[in-house]
Amino acid sequence: MYNAEDAAATRRRTAASASAIRPKDAASLILIDRNGKVPRILMGRRARAMQFMPDVFVFPGGGTDPQDGKITAANNLRPQDEEKLLAGLGTRASTQRARALAMTAIRETYEETGLLLGTPHEMAQTHPWEGFARNQHLPDLSQLRYVARAITPPGHTRRYDARFFASFLDELSPAVKNSGLIPADISLTESPAYSEPELSDLKFVSFEEALNLNIAAITRIILRDIEKLLLEDMNLSSIYPVPLYRKRHGRHVREVI
Repeated sequence: MYNAEDAAATRRRTAASASAIRPKDAASLILIDRNGKVPRILMGRRARAMQFMPDVFVFPGGGTDPQDGKITAANNLRPQDEEKLLAGLGTRASTQRARALAMTAIRETYEETGLLLGTPHEMAQTHPWEGFARNQHLPDLSQLRYVARAITPPGHTRRYDARFFASFLDELSPAVKNSGLIPADISLTESPAYSEPELSDLKFVSFEEALNLNIAAITRIILRDIEKLLLEDMNLSSIYPVPLYRKRHGRHVREVI
């Protein structure tokens, strides 16, 4: 028998539980092709069956794995980017955690697109990430620029504290660019990591095209931020403050790191 008071209590418990969920560290990569008349960004569509943001176009990315901070890299983060990452980590700040966030963006990009952000290295043959070992590359954190952060608001059943990094297609290793790992039509790429890829319809799109896709509100905001930054500095030289988007006291706010 339906009981309105019981149903209301259940809804309150569910809402309270969702609000108490601690955001999980996550990272995304905004890969920019600046070789044409206008910059283009790599985006893909999340599967409809996914519980979080189904059928929505996103940048490659995902949650941080426990081992991400321990992965060997060819080069470290740029000092300015590491400093800004550490500044936002609060009492749990550590170089390993900052490094893990950047490494997550590289790993997720490989898993979801097959693209390697790395540098040829003699130690790569024993690397735990199969694709990097096979192509004799180590992940290269120096290719990343830390450009944005966004925290999923309370009330969601899944919450992420996502850091967004940018990188440029023309800065990828020449060995990668000449190996056929970057096809003319990126949508033909099949990630070697999974038989059922998390992202489909992978493509480089202009900012105008991206803003007309089915995207989340925060993605739209970050796209506009990056578009503006590129107009000021086509190299994204890491000298700019990083915007942080989150909800505080019931209001959406923009802060800077």
